[in-house]
Amino acid sequence: MATTDAPGVSALREILRLPTVAMPDPADTPAAPFVELHRLLRKHFPLTHDIGEVIDVPPHGLLIRVPADPDSPTAGTDPIVLMAHMDVVPIGDEHRWSQPPLGGDLVDGVIWGRGTLDDKGQLVAVITAVESLLAEGGRPAREVWLSFGSDEEVMGSGAQSAVAILRERGVTPWFVLDEGGAVASDAFPGVTRPLGVVGVSEKGVLSLRLTASGRGGHASRPTKGGPAARIAAAITRLERRPFPAHLSPATLEMFRRLAPHLPRPVRPLIDRAERFPGALARVMVAAGPEAAALARTTIAVTTLSGSPAINVSPTAVRVGLNLRIAVGETASAATGRIRRIVGRDIEIEVEESHDPSPLSPVDDPAFTVIEQAVTEIFPDAVPVPYVMYAATDSRHFTEICPRVYRFAPFRMSAQQRESIHSYDERLALADFLDGIRWYRALLESLTDIDGVA
Repeated sequence: MATTDAPGVSALREILRLPTVAMPDPADTPAAPFVELHRLLRKHFPLTHDIGEVIDVPPHGLLIRVPADPDSPTAGTDPIVLMAHMDVVPIGDEHRWSQPPLGGDLVDGVIWGRGTLDDKGQLVAVITAVESLLAEGGRPAREVWLSFGSDEEVMGSGAQSAVAILRERGVTPWFVLDEGGAVASDAFPGVTRPLGVVGVSEKGVLSLRLTASGRGGHASRPTKGGPAARIAAAITRLERRPFPAHLSPATLEMFRRLAPHLPRPVRPLIDRAERFPGALARVMVAAGPEAAALARTTIAVTTLSGSPAINVSPTAVRVGLNLRIAVGETASAATGRIRRIVGRDIEIEVEESHDPSPLSPVDDPAFTVIEQAVTEIFPDAVPVPYVMYAATDSRHFTEICPRVYRFAPFRMSAQQRESIHSYDERLALADFLDGIRWYRALLESLTDIDGVA
């Protein structure tokens, strides 16, 4: 039974109270909450700090090297990197929260607060697992690096700085594990068992600013085809012409593993998926937004601005688009498609552009280690690979490692997943403790598998 005084619980609750919100310009980010977070980590996890080597990573991140057991047969082999990030998104409308968003309150067995799922819960779980192993006189079978970023939510430079430090030291990780999938219930239509979804890639990110310009003027003398009308027409054309659906190798493998758990009428479609992937892709598009996002590049209209006053026709209307680029496509090609659809009278500015991450292998001992830990701690879950919709710091680590995976070892309902970057973010105490157990199982399994070091 979960206990409130279990290792890591008080640390997480204290850390959740810190407003570690990063800003796009590092100079605008208050340093004090991050300094206090570092202090709390040292207070609650002294052995990790004393036995490990602690390296500051600008702007406010940390790298901690935990040495391997010198008697382990894999002590001198490539290390692993376990990632999480300290920064969080703003709390939003506090009145929507059922509990204080910066309270770290434990209510009826549930820990509430911004960052419980994204990503302070994972950060505290992984360092708690390391600390407990060291407290028992143990060491990991391989060297472990903990990489805790401080500007992931604003896609800052911290992860790139961490990669540069590891490269300078000649570190070539066996595998890297960051936030991403989870033990997700109600994750796919027709599947009753929870899925242990492990990200093997992540979609690219493309942020565009579309602008329609015109003369504008007094609202009493409106003209046809003004900036607002042209932007509205452009958005409508984009909605009517979505990107084509297709399936990546990772998605096909996900369905292969899901097949025994799908409703019987759907299984023949899965059996023919490799020969006729288009049919399955169309089914996914029809299955809802989560499934559709796995099958194609998506477009979200995120910002809109126009006239400064209600009685003024705007001289310019601007709309922000956020695209998540499917594996197998590029941000450059997506930009070209948007240009063709919206027309020449709409100005397009690229604000951010990242191609999808390379696919990490599934038929590989590193993936097997993660998969076996999922099965051990969450025996009812079906481990499957997938392509993440969101971007993480781990995309930068593909520069030094071909095996980059993304998994948060927590049970999450559909409602909890919706709370990420929204309101009422929370994590059950029992699920948090299972996450710590999962990391312990992972650390204790870092041995040579099938002769691959």
